[in-house]
Amino acid sequence: MSTRKPKRRTRSKAPLKLVPFDAARYLGDDEAIAEYMTAVLEADTPDLLILALGDIARAKGMAQVAKDAGLGRESLYKALAPGAKPRFDTVMKVARALGVRLAVRPAA
Repeated sequence: MSTRKPKRRTRSKAPLKLVPFDAARYLGDDEAIAEYMTAVLEADTPDLLILALGDIARAKGMAQVAKDAGLGRESLYKALAPGAKPRFDTVMKVARALGVRLAVRPAA
């Protein structure tokens, strides 16, 4: 009696194609945007805030957001690019154009 297991036939599957995650695809309404911004602000990471504003701007349409913020489209892209350090007034203009308000509440 043999103790060897029979070999299983393996089928080669095509490798899975992963699509990069894009938060903008999930920001279709004001409620989702508000929840996203709240979570980002609680993270207390400035770079994440800029990234989130960019995600929301893409969801709403960069050209329209730039117009509403009084910025050129290219300037908006630069201000919201990874590693960018936009001025606070630019962040506030973009937030207003996106229809969000940054709120303050007591810590802990």
